[in-house]
Amino acid sequence: MMEYAKDFEAKVRNNIKDHALCSKKEKIFVACSGGKDSTTALYILKKSGYDVEGIIIDLKMGDWSQRNLENIGNFCRKQNIKLNVIDLREEHGTSICYLRSGIQERERIGNCTICGVVRRWILNRKARELGAAKLVTGHNLDDEAENIMMNLLKGKPELFMNMGPKTGAIEDAKFVQRIKPLYFCTNAEIRRYTEEMGWDKEIVYEPCPCSVGAFRRDVRAMLSELEKKNQRIKQNLVAKLLDMLPRIKEKYQHSAKLKYCKACGEPSRNDICKRCQLMKVMVR
Repeated sequence: MMEYAKDFEAKVRNNIKDHALCSKKEKIFVACSGGKDSTTALYILKKSGYDVEGIIIDLKMGDWSQRNLENIGNFCRKQNIKLNVIDLREEHGTSICYLRSGIQERERIGNCTICGVVRRWILNRKARELGAAKLVTGHNLDDEAENIMMNLLKGKPELFMNMGPKTGAIEDAKFVQRIKPLYFCTNAEIRRYTEEMGWDKEIVYEPCPCSVGAFRRDVRAMLSELEKKNQRIKQNLVAKLLDMLPRIKEKYQHSAKLKYCKACGEPSRNDICKRCQLMKVMVR
């Protein structure tokens, strides 16, 4: 193996160890998409001896979804990793595109917001039902820097509580804690790792076709421009967040009290969870 790949894997393992993300006694599920980030996290966890399975939601988005499913399916077979495929139509009776259009006919809500709410709801419930102790996401340093700026620009500093290498400010039997092994790895570092591993034909590098016009893309472009003047701007944002995180959690801890959705029974900070709020919009 190339020296770069070894160093990259060590960086991921150090994050897992330093932040006590998970143990080898726990059942770990990786939320897969077929892209480079989740595939990388899945591979390194498996290689490092963790009890790991993949879980992917088939969003029924035509060729893009099909290619992702085929790629991650082939990858998991080669690596002897169990892959749990969740059919969105079986969960919600429709594809994400139909669901999104039905909601957007009645209320102005972004594509990524709708998809993200639905995916998180399904992943938490299915991972819990399948016995997961932790749910791994492929979020990297670039993603976290974007999230910081998005929360600031939206005026929602309380959302910082859910950030960091471990997400979730509260513990509950119905909530599967999400962890981010790639938290300190940049997008470019992960891309180079997958290329050096020879996974070019096993990964879909294209962004989601429905993310056009998303606020995140605007923030990403802004950070990329700022990065030309300060190459460490994303690292600095994340480092400052981690420095402030204990105080942020202390300040907003009262708002983190967990309830259970009166409609579906899943964990929520409100009487009705965001997913069920969207479903109500759909049937209005």
